[in-house]
Amino acid sequence: MDNNILSMINSPTILSGMSHEMRTHMNSIVAFTFLMNNGNSSEEDRMEFSRHILSSCDQLMILFDNFLDSAVIDTGSSKAEPGKYNINSLVDELLSEFRLILKREELDDLVLIQENHAVSNTDFNIDANRVSRVIRTLFLNALSNTSSGYIKVGHQFRDGNISFYVLDSGHGFEKCRDLLQSENINEALQKYNDTTSAVNLTLARKLVHLMGGKIWIESNGFAGTGVYFTIPVRETISSQVSINKYSNTKIAI
Repeated sequence: MDNNILSMINSPTILSGMSHEMRTHMNSIVAFTFLMNNGNSSEEDRMEFSRHILSSCDQLMILFDNFLDSAVIDTGSSKAEPGKYNINSLVDELLSEFRLILKREELDDLVLIQENHAVSNTDFNIDANRVSRVIRTLFLNALSNTSSGYIKVGHQFRDGNISFYVLDSGHGFEKCRDLLQSENINEALQKYNDTTSAVNLTLARKLVHLMGGKIWIESNGFAGTGVYFTIPVRETISSQVSINKYSNTKIAI
């Protein structure tokens, strides 16, 4: 277990940041609820207020879920739970979810791009729930740093490993790098004051390590971020006869 990451759970900086985030979202919910009940609000205004309330509720639940799940992993009671899954189908479902988020948030200046370098109809023994959780967390992290441009999600199979990546054209590379790699999470938080990103990236790192994988970060363009993770997998018997025609395909950045 990574003691530097474990210290995050007991960090006064994290707990203070969690408290601040909670108050911010709760105040937003209360304020927009009051405005919705104001007789002077138009139907269009009420729909907008409702969208903000839903967004705040979602962010609150994600923050607490990720924080608590990170704490559970630290207890040592969690373990990988692989099953037979089709990677392409798994990623397709996630991308459909992400497109709905972009539509709901009315992010018309942000494009979601899917890249697929895996074999079609190939099944692997993989912990699909945790893989989905990592990709979802990295997407939301990219979304928080990218107001326009693109977010790119992709994967490929090579040498017994599945590699996934989430790239963005945003402006959060230095912050994400420090929060993901810092030996002292408190110092990184004092510099950036972004508890949500710290909790999300820490959970992603722990989940990847739990599955026996590796996670790393690279710059993407001028200030954009690319987060990659690789986990070892085993093809199921029915798909081992498939030929990976994309085995030499490089990830486009």
